[in-house]
Amino acid sequence: MIIKTAKFLISASDYKKCPKNPLPEYAFIGRSNVGKSSLINMLTNYSHLAKTSGKPGKTQTINHFLINDAWYLVDLPGYGYAKTSKTKKVELGNIIEEYLMYRENLSCVFVLIDIRHEALYNDLQFMEWLGENEIPFVIIFTKADKLSQNQVNIAIEKYKATLLETWEELPPYFITSSETKQGREAVLDFIGKTNEEISK
Repeated sequence: MIIKTAKFLISASDYKKCPKNPLPEYAFIGRSNVGKSSLINMLTNYSHLAKTSGKPGKTQTINHFLINDAWYLVDLPGYGYAKTSKTKKVELGNIIEEYLMYRENLSCVFVLIDIRHEALYNDLQFMEWLGENEIPFVIIFTKADKLSQNQVNIAIEKYKATLLETWEELPPYFITSSETKQGREAVLDFIGKTNEEISK
C-alpha cells in the first residue's frame, strides 16, 4: 500500500464523538513509551503526524488520522504508566474499553510490544481481554533495531512460548523498527488486504 495522504482529523474523549463516516479503522495501543507515535509516523511517512514526546503517557484521547481518504488510523492512549494517578488511569481505561467494545467500524487493534522486554503482565492481560471479547488484534513488536537479529529471534520465540501457555493459537505479529522502517510494508499490506476483504 502506498500512503498518498495522511491528516489528523479529531481528538475525542468518548467513542461517541469519533468520526461518523464508517470507514475501516485500525487502532494502535501499547504501554507508555513503547514507541507508538514514532511507529505511526514511520508507517504513514509523515514525520510529525503523531506527536512524539520524551514524556510517557502523553496521549490521553482517541486520535483519528484519515489515511488516503479511505481508512482511519487511530492512536489510543497508552497504558501501564506508573506516574498516572489512579483516577486518571480509570478514566483512560474507560475511554479505551468503550471505544474497543462499541466502535462498530473497528477492523483490527495493533498491540505494540517493546521487543527488548520479556512478556509483561499488563500486555498479556490486555490481549487476554481482547480475546475474551472477540476483538481482532495483531501484535507489533517495536524497536527491533535495538537488538541483533539473533536476539530478536530469541525474544520472539520466548514471547510466543509465553502466549502459548494460555492461547491455543497465536495472533499474527509483525517485527518493526521506526528507525530502519523494518516491517512497514508488511503492516501496510496487512491493512490493505483487510480493507479489500471488508469491501467485498
